[in-house]
Amino acid sequence: MTQVAKNLLIVSHAPSKNTQRLAQELHHAASSATSPNQPLLVKHIPALDANASDVIAADAIILMTPENLGYMSGGMKDFFDRTYYPCLEEKQGLPVCALIRAGSDGTGTKRALETITTGLRWRWVQEPIICRGQWDTDFIRQAEELGTAMAIALQEGMI
Repeated sequence: MTQVAKNLLIVSHAPSKNTQRLAQELHHAASSATSPNQPLLVKHIPALDANASDVIAADAIILMTPENLGYMSGGMKDFFDRTYYPCLEEKQGLPVCALIRAGSDGTGTKRALETITTGLRWRWVQEPIICRGQWDTDFIRQAEELGTAMAIALQEGMI
């Protein structure tokens, strides 16, 4: 029996080299965690390019954004501005998690993401990860672990 592949969508706004690296590692880890017995399609789309049809096709979503002025990036806000209403009724219960790259705090971005996704009635499957402070290579490990965990959880039907 052929199994239908599940779709994991990664939407990121990564304007700097370091955030681009985090997004790449997140995508690579999720893609590498796939199993031939449990097919999974992992799609990474920049926030400014992602649209409602991308979200509607997803079985789970990972959001990645830097914190800008105590809020999510403008690119991530634009993504939600364009997709909120088209996805409101279509994707209730969508499993979601997030990676936030914050210089100092991250709580404003976390709160904003949680507020918007609560309005969409998406389901947080993990507390948002906040990579705070000066760049640390441990941020890469956190991105890899998040990508791997989401891919495995979706493949195994845990989310």
